[in-house]
This record gives sequence, C-alpha cells and structure tokens, in this order.
Amino acid sequence: MPQKEKIREMFDSIAPEYDAFNHLTSLGIDRVWRRRALRWINGPQVLDVACGTGDFAITIAERRRCGVVGVDISEGMLAEMRRKVTAARLDREVTCEVGDCAALRFGPGTFDNVTVAFGVRNFENREACLREILRVLRPGGRFVMLELGVPGFKPVRKLYEWYFTRVMPLVGGRMSGNRAAYRYLPASVLNFPGPKEWTAFMRSCGFADVRHRALSLGICRLYIGTKA
Repeated sequence: MPQKEKIREMFDSIAPEYDAFNHLTSLGIDRVWRRRALRWINGPQVLDVACGTGDFAITIAERRRCGVVGVDISEGMLAEMRRKVTAARLDREVTCEVGDCAALRFGPGTFDNVTVAFGVRNFENREACLREILRVLRPGGRFVMLELGVPGFKPVRKLYEWYFTRVMPLVGGRMSGNRAAYRYLPASVLNFPGPKEWTAFMRSCGFADVRHRALSLGICRLYIGTKA
C-alpha cells in the first residue's frame, strides 16, 4: 500500500479521539501556538492544507474574519471538522474538502495565505507539496507553517523525547485503540528536518523572505515564507 494511503487510513482511524489527545498531551498549549501564527495571516482568502479536524481553520476564521478552505486526505478528519464548523456557526466562512497537497485543484494565485498546522511532516513528497502551495499563492502571499520540533536545550530535549516516545504512544493507544499510529506520530516529529535544513529547503522550493520562530523552547516551530 502506498505511504499516502497508509497515512490516510491511520488518520481516519484516530479522528474521533484526535482533538482530545492533542489538547491533553500538550496541556492545551497547541491553541496558543495557533494564535501566535495568526499575526502572519492577512487577506480575505486562506487555504488550510492538512486541515485535520479544523482547529486552525476555525481559529483563522474567527479571529481574522476571512474565508478559509480546508483540504485534507482523510475523510474521517474532515467529518470531525464539519461538525465543529457547524457548532461554531462558521459554515459560510469555512469549507473543507478531500484533496492532496501535491495536486491542488485551485488555480495559480488563488489564495492570500496558505497554512499548514502540524501536517507537513506527513507529506509523502514535500517538494511537490511546497511547490503546489507556492503556485496557488498570490504574489506577496504568505505560507504559514506550524510543526512540532525538538527542543535545543539538551536536558529539556531528553525529557521531551522520553515523554514523546514513551508516554504519548501509551496514552494515545489507549484512547484510540491504535497504538501503531501514536508510535508513528512521535517518530515523524523526531525525523523531521531541523530549522536550518528546513528553511533552506523552503528557499530551494522558491519561497522568499523565509523566517523561523521557536515556540515553547522549540517544542513547536513556526515557519513563514513569501511568494515573490
């Protein structure tokens, strides 16, 4: 089975418990990270790729008063998102659909911003996905990306890695019944490129004015790139 299909099936299986797990294991600080990213988002049209259950899309629509289109490969995650969008009374502002970031259906220059929150590490072909994101951005538009990272300070990093690889899979496995999924997720974070490597990769894909911010000692990392 192709990697993309394995990822889709994994997220379909854990979708009902995904929000509760994230908020529990991050002690709710994931909401703070999303709000920190908002300052880089402007313009009336936003594409939220790998939108999952819609937390970031809903936050953007509520706080930036703009239209948001969410795209994700997992119908299970999108089902949760639709429920949350309706509960927030944002059906006019937020829509979502199944889609692949490596082959977006939108025309060039469609969006003022493209966002990805904690999803880039799951992309099968990261170069193809970033070039598609660049294509659908208008000139001057921004790509705003949040991703989990590894703290730079060694004592904190050791404690974080223990928690991330031992505690989280145990809690996530019990909540979802899919322990393999919660072994994959920490591994995908630990194997993701570091800030220097990733910002260089963004530039190689065509982004200008690439920036990086470490949040919460580097547990989360914010990346911003602009379409020239």
